[in-house]
Amino acid sequence: MARLEFQQLLEAGVHFGHLRRKWNPNMAPYIFGEKKGIHIIDLNKTSVKLEEASAAMKNIARGGKKILFVATKKQAKDIVTNKVKATGMPYVTERWSGGMLTNFGTIRRTIKKMATIDRMKTDGTFENMSKRERLQVSRQREKMEKNLGSIADLTRLPSALFIVDIVKEHIAVAEARKLNIPTFAMVDTNSDPTLVDFPIPANDDATKSIELIIDTMIAAINEGIEERKNDKTAVDEGGEEGEGAEDAATTEATEAPASEENA
Repeated sequence: MARLEFQQLLEAGVHFGHLRRKWNPNMAPYIFGEKKGIHIIDLNKTSVKLEEASAAMKNIARGGKKILFVATKKQAKDIVTNKVKATGMPYVTERWSGGMLTNFGTIRRTIKKMATIDRMKTDGTFENMSKRERLQVSRQREKMEKNLGSIADLTRLPSALFIVDIVKEHIAVAEARKLNIPTFAMVDTNSDPTLVDFPIPANDDATKSIELIIDTMIAAINEGIEERKNDKTAVDEGGEEGEGAEDAATTEATEAPASEENA
């Protein structure tokens, strides 16, 4: 796994925190100092925590598990949507609906309702509705999809969450903690890093900072997915070799008596 250079973090503005008066005392171990009333994050600590998070993220992806990305703030939503979609991982970028994890059964029913509406469009049911009814159902479908994001593809609870700004996404953090789902997050100087399992001290307001951290997480996930494919290929090839050896042994065993008789 490639490690980010100190200069890369510096150029992306990862070190800029919030005003000193807005700080969370639990972030003290990750603060390097202060400049013009603004806390400066220790990028050496960021680098270490980022490496730890990347390794854990890679292992989850290698296990074929799903990581849910949560980023509803304006600076992060487009970055997450564009970059996470390619990995096949779920994400929420519009609004976190309370109970999205703790009341997952209800969410699944909503997803089934979306699937029912989709079937109505293909089985001719829509054709028997009035124009007004079709419009109402279509709007309902759009609203559900907007609120749920790509978690419509989730058949079970995610194995981990990656969160941008745990202050804004405090409900998601609380639900994950309640269900003992591991959490990864960018934590700014106004955040409480003790609330998440893998805190990454970083500026969670600047787009360059968010993009750099997300890119690192995506790279770890892709590496894990690639290793999973290689593992599967190795197992398949090993199985084929085993079958070939068994066939050879069987042939040898059946031919042996014939050889003895000829002798």
